[in-house]
Amino acid sequence: MRLPVSLRPWGAVLVAGALALPAVAQDAKALHLRSLAATCANCHGTQGRAVDGASVPGLAGMPASYIADQMRAFKAGTRPATVMHQLAKGYSDAQIDAVAGYFAAQKK
Repeated sequence: MRLPVSLRPWGAVLVAGALALPAVAQDAKALHLRSLAATCANCHGTQGRAVDGASVPGLAGMPASYIADQMRAFKAGTRPATVMHQLAKGYSDAQIDAVAGYFAAQKK
């Protein structure tokens, strides 16, 4: 289908916009993941880097499988905790896997 001459400049904009959608979706997904991970910062430090002497471990650089297993144990109530068992209940399995992958990818 050919656009009328008067709409041809807009056709390029529409095509460029359509091509940009996957990038926008990726940016939104990354922002959502960082937002989920930011909820851990109060205890585990920014981007999972705990401050020296913290009683709570940093999560940055830990294996994703370990983080996910521990979150699921907190969620199930099989690992003792003060508040983590309540916090973990708010995450779906997909969110747990995503957050675990995020922290595993962070440098210590």
